[in-house]
Amino acid sequence: MRKKVDERIRTLIENGVKTRHRSMFVIIGDKSRDQAPPFSFSLSFFFPSSLFFCLIVNLHYMLSKAVVKSRPTVLWCYKDKLELSSHKKKRGKQIKKLMQRGLLDPEKVDPFSLFIETGGLTYCLYKDSERILGNTFGMCILQDFEALTPNHLARTIETVQGGGLIVLLLRSLSSLTSLCTMVMDVHRRYHTESHSEAAGRFNERFLLSLASCKACVVMDDELNILPISSYIKSITLVPVNEDSDGLSESERELKNLKEELNEDFPVGPLIKKCCTLDQGKAVITFLDAILDKNLCCTVALLAARGCGKSAALGLAIAGAIAAGYSNIYVTAPSPENLKTLFEFVCKGFDAIEYKEHIDYDVVKSVNPEFKKATVHINIYKQHRQTIQPHEHEKLSQVELLVVDEAAAIPLPVVKSLLGPFLVFLSCTVNGYASADPMESWLNALLCLDVTNSVPGISRLPPPSECDLYYVNRDTLFSYHKDSEQFLQRMMALYISSHYKNSPNDLQLMADAPAHHLFVLLGPVDESKNQLPDVLCVIQVSLEGQISRKSAIKSLSDGYQPHGDQIPWKFCEQFRDAVFPSLSGARIVRIATHPSAMRLGYGSAAVELLTRTINFCSELDVEDVEETPHLSQLRLTEAAEKISLLEENIKPRTDLPPLLVHLHECRPEKLHYLGVSFGLTLDLFHFWKKHKFAPFNICQIPNNVMGEHTCMVLKPLNNDDFEVSGSDEWGFFSPFYQEFRLKFSRNLSHHFHSMEYKLAMSVLDPKINFTDIEPAPSKSDGFSKLISTLLSPYDMGRLKDYTNNLIDYLSISDLVSNLAHLYFQEKIPVTLSYVQASILFCMGLQNQDVSYVERVLEPHIISVDEDLNDAAKKVEEEMKAKTDGLLNPEFLQQYAIEGREADLENALENGGGKMLSGGLVSVKSSRSGVEKNGKQNESNKSGKKRGKDDRDSKSSKKRKS
Repeated sequence: MRKKVDERIRTLIENGVKTRHRSMFVIIGDKSRDQAPPFSFSLSFFFPSSLFFCLIVNLHYMLSKAVVKSRPTVLWCYKDKLELSSHKKKRGKQIKKLMQRGLLDPEKVDPFSLFIETGGLTYCLYKDSERILGNTFGMCILQDFEALTPNHLARTIETVQGGGLIVLLLRSLSSLTSLCTMVMDVHRRYHTESHSEAAGRFNERFLLSLASCKACVVMDDELNILPISSYIKSITLVPVNEDSDGLSESERELKNLKEELNEDFPVGPLIKKCCTLDQGKAVITFLDAILDKNLCCTVALLAARGCGKSAALGLAIAGAIAAGYSNIYVTAPSPENLKTLFEFVCKGFDAIEYKEHIDYDVVKSVNPEFKKATVHINIYKQHRQTIQPHEHEKLSQVELLVVDEAAAIPLPVVKSLLGPFLVFLSCTVNGYASADPMESWLNALLCLDVTNSVPGISRLPPPSECDLYYVNRDTLFSYHKDSEQFLQRMMALYISSHYKNSPNDLQLMADAPAHHLFVLLGPVDESKNQLPDVLCVIQVSLEGQISRKSAIKSLSDGYQPHGDQIPWKFCEQFRDAVFPSLSGARIVRIATHPSAMRLGYGSAAVELLTRTINFCSELDVEDVEETPHLSQLRLTEAAEKISLLEENIKPRTDLPPLLVHLHECRPEKLHYLGVSFGLTLDLFHFWKKHKFAPFNICQIPNNVMGEHTCMVLKPLNNDDFEVSGSDEWGFFSPFYQEFRLKFSRNLSHHFHSMEYKLAMSVLDPKINFTDIEPAPSKSDGFSKLISTLLSPYDMGRLKDYTNNLIDYLSISDLVSNLAHLYFQEKIPVTLSYVQASILFCMGLQNQDVSYVERVLEPHIISVDEDLNDAAKKVEEEMKAKTDGLLNPEFLQQYAIEGREADLENALENGGGKMLSGGLVSVKSSRSGVEKNGKQNESNKSGKKRGKDDRDSKSSKKRKS
């Protein structure tokens, strides 16, 4: 049958092209793609029922007709299969050969096959979507909705140029509401052993948001517009303000700018390639910096997506070549991200009359993963010039470094790139201009531009007057007006407080079954009909309750399932299969209002949460939050009774209150509270202040900020464990001590470059022993330990160093052993913070004296004197401990009262043999005090022992 296309569809596409605004089509239908219709170049098309491919071809044709300039390129994204049969692929190759020979008759060709070969298609797996950053397309097709994540949605939609189309293909649905119960691929990552039911709140909000998008049309596979597309009902062609030449105001300004700079080289030819006034101004700024030849300058271009940043950089590089720059390096997250940049480098060469193969050569990548992306350009016209990817070992020769999409490159890498040369940076700060309806919709859906949603706080109440409330997620993501405003405020606090955010965080908040949200609010005036000020947001994930069988299997397989970060990491670090069975909670995020930073609100929120959990423990949200899938299932069943053309989508009305005070929640018991965060000094002090202690620090820094991921734990009051009342760490105490020992051993390797203040805070060593009374040694364990680590010659060298007879280099090999003994509290000597810091840096982190002098705050005593003083105290304490082992008063308690008979009895009790290294005492005729006095007199004789004396004394001890 033939069916006339709804005129409103054509109007929407043409309006988008005129205003350079994007449009989106959501098409619902089945996957019957085996037949193809005869192609027609009119607005009436032949549609077999449920043919997605046919609709795509028709939409692309209408877009091509409206654009006029050239056929729009197409990006086709999918999960793992394109569902193109091998016959269609073979037919596509045949069509391509006929096109190359000029023998193709479009009237006799399958229109979809023709579209495949002539539409400029780029295929991309969702998992590889990062590669399309920096590229621009006229049309984007998204299939396999179940594989879509917010990250994919933002990344793909933002590659579509102004006036382009986004086509979202949905499989056959009995109703739109059934989208809310669709199981998404990402939900598998949210499942844990104790929490397996993921909700569909994000999909529900996505569906409701489509009704508010002015540039979106939802239709079935026969191009019937569904009732949810309310804005499309009254759409009309938009007039464009143009002058007599058909130019808008900005286009007229750009034309005048081009005419003004026409005679300037290379600015004049390059500016003619600019499409917008802003792009032209950016190119002029870059060229000014190039022609000034100030090699210690950085120019940053910050703009929304789609403004032509990559094109401006490409034209600027062409200008740098014309200005004589020889070594130009470019970098981006991937070589494929530089496609647009290199394309405009070549267009710039054409403008300044450089000829390919004569004046320059373009080198393509041979790596199949990069799909023949341009990686190198060699220029020969003036002299040898190159444009190539950056290489760290060659950056000393660079004259111009260009970094495209700098925000997508890890910060440590960007910092390492900067140097004494000209640097151009481009960074996307937002999506497209907010005037674009698609951009406004995407920003609202994914909370991308919420920094303006942070309201000013009229009053900052004392933290003691604030209360913590539980946020009902069913109501929060219901798309009601007040709920949306509250959600935007919460996300604004997230983005303003954390450097690492992604759209996927929103879906995690909405759908993950183990996650819960809390907000800290001041006193609420119920008489005022307005939302309260959000002072702090906390996101918590319930973890644990893992079976012992699963824990043992994880240890044997070396595999950690998704979720339950604290239990699985603890199990891995300590090879403990019991801890995962405990119940705990992990603070995923905590964000404070920008106007309330460092005023105690974050601490108040943590204290209230901890206090509530300590006495109330885990929130049983069954009373607070209706099981999401049940309520959505009821809506789906009701919607299935009517057709798609009659279904009316509205937010739910039977919702619980948005905020619930914690006192109204039913409690259960938790064993611990944990946090995982990027390790910084301020953050560590914050959690340490709240009695959290570390149990794991990742040895490899993360690739975003170069920080080590740290996990800390706080044991909670629980009757399940019997621990000493004097031990503040409870069941966690032996694990914490094991972590400290492991961390101290890694300080000279993986944490060698960690700031010493941070490393000392993590180790938290005891350096003040004045409050501990010296106790007599009860064994010769310390003597054996010393004899194992330090020889008599080492002890002699240490003593000579404390007496200033030798320098530090003579005892440098001993510092590590002494430091480990000291920081393990085996040598209880009180040191000042500076002395302990020097011993820490040089003994544990293996740093040299110059490093210590550079990082330590200036103080009166030199580093060498501090180290000497510390070594002297340590040496005296070690001497006191070893000498104490021979103290007669100490040995008197082991004396045998009697003579030979008692000695024989002692030997019989020992099995008739003298144990190796054992001591047997017999009663002496002199008292212990007399012998002690004699020993003191001999020590006061003033005779200075030499090397032979020390050897003699040591040998006597060994013989005894």
